[in-house]
Amino acid sequence: MILVSTDPEVAKLIAAESKRQQEVLEMIPSENYASAAVREAIGSVLTNKYSEGYPHKRYYQGNTYIDAIEDIAIDRAKKLFGVPHANVQPYSGSPANAAVYFAILAPGDTIMGLALSAGGHLTHGHPAITFSGKYFHSVQYDVDADGWLNMEEISQLSRKTKPKMIVVGTTAYPRIFDWKHWKVIADEAGALLLADISHIAGLVVGGVHPSPVQYADIVMTTTHKTLRGPRGALLMVTESGLKKDPKMAEKIDKAVFPGIQGGPHDNVTAAIAIALKEADSQSFRAYAKQIVANAKVLAKSLTDQGLKLTTGGTDNHLMVIDLRPQGLSGNVVAEALEVAGIVVNKNSVPHDPNPPFYPSGIRLGTPAVTTRGMKEPEMQQIGQWISQVINIVKDNHLPGDKETRNAFFVDFRKKIIKNKELLTIAANVQALCRHFPVP
Repeated sequence: MILVSTDPEVAKLIAAESKRQQEVLEMIPSENYASAAVREAIGSVLTNKYSEGYPHKRYYQGNTYIDAIEDIAIDRAKKLFGVPHANVQPYSGSPANAAVYFAILAPGDTIMGLALSAGGHLTHGHPAITFSGKYFHSVQYDVDADGWLNMEEISQLSRKTKPKMIVVGTTAYPRIFDWKHWKVIADEAGALLLADISHIAGLVVGGVHPSPVQYADIVMTTTHKTLRGPRGALLMVTESGLKKDPKMAEKIDKAVFPGIQGGPHDNVTAAIAIALKEADSQSFRAYAKQIVANAKVLAKSLTDQGLKLTTGGTDNHLMVIDLRPQGLSGNVVAEALEVAGIVVNKNSVPHDPNPPFYPSGIRLGTPAVTTRGMKEPEMQQIGQWISQVINIVKDNHLPGDKETRNAFFVDFRKKIIKNKELLTIAANVQALCRHFPVP
């Protein structure tokens, strides 16, 4: 209420965003709804404190309670994931990965990660434009035409290129990771194994995806996706990592601070601690199981409507619809879906002939709608709505001429915001959402 009188302009926009979140189906797989307790910690007086350093080794006075909070967060991370060392200070996933590289590698060392176009992440060695591709030699592995990781080809590539570090993690891979096989590949190449489980961390602790802890040397995860916490990250060193280098944890801590970050965000640290407590519960394990069950039903609903999914389905929380059979751009479908109250994101498909800004697919997932309490019947209905939207815009093909694309989208947006079929779906989506309020 104070915000309304202090800054009514911003308060109005926050209220509008809150209303939007309540009235749409948030299907972007990297988004979720943090609990009220997590949000309370984010907005707490902890944001007032500065705490450079680590617990009980600070450069500022007045950190008695901050130290206790960070100790709790560290202990909960170690217990939940089963690791001997955890750092809860990284601001997000990208600087967390950067800290690992700068701690362990020398400039020019070889990183092997999944290509961005195949569902990898920018920080996994994307060439030329990212720090991971500029300061280190990048070798990129790929998926096959159907979107599957070919482990034998990856093994051959690693033996040939001898990377210093192999990064395993994706933003758009809908299948289970065989961590034991990845360890074999890394060991054959003499490489360290970094598991980036940012997307699947909640599934891992929920027991519906295998944990990499037994096999990887370092584990990184963000805390706001399936883990359902604030926007932060965790860096964890495993027993395997410490056996290879007893100082690995110390090196990573120093790379986080003072290497690439300043003082931690103490309000986020507290929120991470709360999210980890929430995740260490039977209700969260049931939630993780339902995420996967919902994703499988949604995937089947989509394929029953004749839509093509990369790899043909999903084993986790997400899926990618390949729109090449319809000759549609992901932009076109994502924007039409938003008008219909279904929020997804445009996404490249394996070996996509189109550029990343005009990709041939859309990515969607079930973490947020599962948080709202939706289950299999709702997933079947959502799949039908998505198919209907794609059919509504089936004749809106992206121009091949780059110069006419802006004009095309200006005209397209004018049409879809008035489209009665899309608006009818949006009304039905709102009616569904009223039965499943945002926590």
